[in-house]
Amino acid sequence: MSPALPAVTDETVTAWALAAAGGDRDAVDRFVRALQRDVRRYVAHLAGDPQVADDLTQDTFLRALGSLHRFEGRSSARSWLLSIARRAVVDSVRYASARPRLTDAGDWQSAVERSQPLGLPGFEEGVVLMDLVDSLPEDRREAFVLTQMLGLPYAEAAAASRCPVGTVRSRVARARLSLAGALEADSVHEAEPVAA
Repeated sequence: MSPALPAVTDETVTAWALAAAGGDRDAVDRFVRALQRDVRRYVAHLAGDPQVADDLTQDTFLRALGSLHRFEGRSSARSWLLSIARRAVVDSVRYASARPRLTDAGDWQSAVERSQPLGLPGFEEGVVLMDLVDSLPEDRREAFVLTQMLGLPYAEAAAASRCPVGTVRSRVARARLSLAGALEADSVHEAEPVAA
């Protein structure tokens, strides 16, 4: 197992991405190494299948490196890359769901129904939740994604964000409140009768 890389700031990773877009091969290597672990954990979480995480991570970086020339640094390179990772997972799910799977089960319908996970949001709900996460202020979004989606302990998230652990906890708590408020407002809006 390779030793853990020291945490780098979003500004540094973004600078590497911009340099890589300009053709700096060393910057490409540093950019990939700095974010590979985060991307792998993120896609494994989103896909719900650690077995496909390596393929999705590779797909994410192939997509990112192919479009790096269009990256302008308007957001952090980490946020930009994780949005590409999310699209890679969605495309993978769409591809897998469009392909029939072979099975030797006699009653395939019952087998499919038994294999469905229970209590998870549907695809549409997942897209809405990710849009809500994207609408959070950048510092809260980063803390929420690192701790609640990537599963980093608060101490590691604090080191990655270069801030105290208490600040990360506060940002996550405020992000949760914002998300809950947005979900509640959305459900109230849906429940209102439409005027004729």
